[in-house]
Amino acid sequence: MKKILLAFDGSHFPKGAFKFACQLNEIQPIFLTGAFLPRVDLSASWSYAPGGGSSFIPTLETHTAEQIERNVKTFELECIRRNIEYRVHRHPYEATMPELKKETRFADLLILDSEKFHEDISLESPNEYLRMIIHDAECPVLLVPELSTFPESIILAYDGSENAAFAIKNFYYLFPELSHKKTILVHATTRKKTAIPALPDIAELVTKHFSDLTIHTPEAIPEKHFETWLAAIKSPLLVCGSFARSELSQLFKKSFVTEILNEHKVPVFIAHR
Repeated sequence: MKKILLAFDGSHFPKGAFKFACQLNEIQPIFLTGAFLPRVDLSASWSYAPGGGSSFIPTLETHTAEQIERNVKTFELECIRRNIEYRVHRHPYEATMPELKKETRFADLLILDSEKFHEDISLESPNEYLRMIIHDAECPVLLVPELSTFPESIILAYDGSENAAFAIKNFYYLFPELSHKKTILVHATTRKKTAIPALPDIAELVTKHFSDLTIHTPEAIPEKHFETWLAAIKSPLLVCGSFARSELSQLFKKSFVTEILNEHKVPVFIAHR
């Protein structure tokens, strides 16, 4: 049984993320922990050090405890109705980020709403708070938009790095029940068309785990048209590595992942060492 952590921010109830967790439970029972977080004030994020140091981030108390409690009640009732084993964790206002990080240490997967999680922080997607959570998470993260559909296709983004291979392996270890779905391995790079790094090795790995697999060479997807190609795939889920913890911010500054999060509204699975 997987232990899945679902984060709630303030009064927002992440319907798409919760629905995804419910659909996973229908395939195989899960243990679902609802982590209820206050909103935070990132204007004071100088006091937050990902690797240590001060861990206090002030909160924006625009959402009352009563609103959060209503979400807790909805979560509990829906889990009972759907026969999902669950727990509720309420996070203190004075230690939101370190508490969530600790939670991920003892979870198999963290699910977040990729569109509305702390959407009032900035218009940028993913916003800074979402980036911080992904950076420090000690388990894989699944970003789920509000209106996404459950995946019928799996897209494995591979750039030859150890983190890309790590993400692919972690996805299979977590979701072997999805390994029969149509799966495509694509060369994820911003460089001009080059050969897929270590192709025999990655092919040997993925063919043993995914039964309906296609490997796309760089020539298979027109340059600068990855988004158009992805839009033609039926209900995709993208699997990608962070390339390196210290370079995670670069992943979101200029990459196809950013465009996918902004435009295509598909689930994105991210894992890093």
